[in-house]
Amino acid sequence: MSATPQERTRRRLTSEERREQLLSVGSRLFAQKPYDDVWIERVAEIAGVSRGLLYHYFPTKRDFFAAVVQRESERMLRLTAAEPGLPVREQITTGLDAFLGYVESHAQGFRAFHRAEATGDPLVREVYAEGLAAQERQILAALAADPATTDTIQDPPALRLVVRGWLAFMVAVCLEWLEEPELTREQVRDLCARTLLGAITR
Repeated sequence: MSATPQERTRRRLTSEERREQLLSVGSRLFAQKPYDDVWIERVAEIAGVSRGLLYHYFPTKRDFFAAVVQRESERMLRLTAAEPGLPVREQITTGLDAFLGYVESHAQGFRAFHRAEATGDPLVREVYAEGLAAQERQILAALAADPATTDTIQDPPALRLVVRGWLAFMVAVCLEWLEEPELTREQVRDLCARTLLGAITR
């Protein structure tokens, strides 16, 4: 019996491609609904695979959601990585441009990532917390790398708190912006940049 077009397409996917497909479906569903309202059977149905195959890649639903959160965290870090040698102000502007571009083009993944905080699952919350901590470290490293800001930024303990608070502010702004995009990307970028620069200087 000859294979159907769907079966031929399914066989062409590598393991990594299949995993990425499943995570993309997960990002969309978890962005739309709370964790408890997403059914693993629905993920498999949309992806066109059996539930058993999905569980081959992700043994449990919590493993699946944790992988979705991890994927989005890594994507954000890659897109906002600091460029060595740039002044802090330019780093912030460049990083925010990249970040807001990600938010616009991967809105579902961004929403899914930040839904993780509301779950009661320790594994998912741990992955989410580490993602935020990695963003915090990346920003602090960029600030520390610019000698021009050494004498003007806050002391390290205060700076960590400022960056942590600013990340929460930026997330709230971006989530609101996705729902009601009344401001342009440039306006949102400048708002977030001014807030951070005003907070980190003495």
